[in-house]
Amino acid sequence: MSNAMEKPVESAMREIQIRDALQEAMTEEMLRDERVFLVGEEVGGYNGAYKCSKGMLDQFGPKRVIDAPIAENGFAAIGIGAAMAGLRPIVEFMTFNFSLCAIDQIINTAAKSRLMSAGQISCPIVFRGAGGAAFQLGAQHANSFEHFYAYTPGLIVVAPATPYDMKGLLKSSIRDDNPVVFFESELTYGKRGPVPEGEYIVPIGKADIKREGSDVTLITWSKNVFLTLDVAEALAQEGISAEVVDLRTLRPLDREAVLTSVAKTHRCVIVQEQHEVASYGSWLSHMIGTEIFDELDAPIKVVSTLEAPMPYSKALEVVLLPSKERIMQSVREVCA
Repeated sequence: MSNAMEKPVESAMREIQIRDALQEAMTEEMLRDERVFLVGEEVGGYNGAYKCSKGMLDQFGPKRVIDAPIAENGFAAIGIGAAMAGLRPIVEFMTFNFSLCAIDQIINTAAKSRLMSAGQISCPIVFRGAGGAAFQLGAQHANSFEHFYAYTPGLIVVAPATPYDMKGLLKSSIRDDNPVVFFESELTYGKRGPVPEGEYIVPIGKADIKREGSDVTLITWSKNVFLTLDVAEALAQEGISAEVVDLRTLRPLDREAVLTSVAKTHRCVIVQEQHEVASYGSWLSHMIGTEIFDELDAPIKVVSTLEAPMPYSKALEVVLLPSKERIMQSVREVCA
């Protein structure tokens, strides 16, 4: 679905925060292509709710960095119309919880425009912002909606974790001719990681093996990559070698990477910050079980957010979300 190809990185690495990696990606693409612009709540004068657009208003001016009112349905629709007219908008939601106000525009208009126009109309737009739970934001600000959008043909759904992947995949998303839903996390904007100084992109639709292992495959995406890597390190102390697969893109899914890893280890645990019923992880489990059932030495486990709205209580919030302890227990069970 993407026309982006990953380029070899030869320039020097430096350690930067995820918010800065995102800002660099948007800035570089706006310098590269005058059709790219940013619109959303507080993206201009406030430098972004999470400072991901710091300095961009001063650099590009109010016609290309546009502060929108709290009206997600409205500014998402404006972005979609601009994309259909030949521009390449980046629409920032302060949180993907608010994207529900614009879900009709995203699913019924952006995702279906190419099909319903018999290929005459493209919609090259990126919807990006923070998804999932943060710390004590309550039930209406802690939802993970990756599966909502991954359900919809016509959308690309991207959910990277590291600064390197965030920058490379955002650049690829901006260049893609399809509508892209790009998930970030409020809790990881300050995380640092190596990002090259020079130009590079990460291809859409390619998973990444963040840690190689031989006993069990741990599949995850977005900020749970960091949690799962911690789990893999702890499991190594118990003599269990865990391979960590970071999907990076949920639609299109890198089926080959997933199936190859599970066929190698013969066991699989999926970690997701979603409720299990009708979730992406549940579908992923079904897909693996259907495609390579004979390779499995144990049932697939899915570690999910428990089936309740997210409480405000810090103590209860921890209980609901996937935890190191729950993931390790699931791994022990499949490896028994």
